[in-house]
Amino acid sequence: MIKVAPLAAPLTLSLASLALSGCLVRTAADIVTAPIDLASGAVDAATTSQSEADENRGRELRKREERLGKLEREYGKERDKCDRGNERACEKAAELGEEIREILPTIPVEPDD
Repeated sequence: MIKVAPLAAPLTLSLASLALSGCLVRTAADIVTAPIDLASGAVDAATTSQSEADENRGRELRKREERLGKLEREYGKERDKCDRGNERACEKAAELGEEIREILPTIPVEPDD
């Protein structure tokens, strides 16, 4: 059997109560600040920073440029087939040309250096 000094038990209880009171204070602070943390998180989620907006705009522009490049390549192939007498290729080239004309105004013109 382990013998405990007579002062050890009250000292241990005092330290334990201090530790628990610190936990209670921290928990109370967490409860009080929780609505504020939730509200600020909701605001952050609902707003887009300028850099995020710029990144999104750049990403959309790159997608349109990639689509335009693909359409132009397909258009060139279909025009070649059309020039050799393939009627279906002429129709397809006309469809691709129309889609190209729709996308072109959405892509800014790069300045000449």
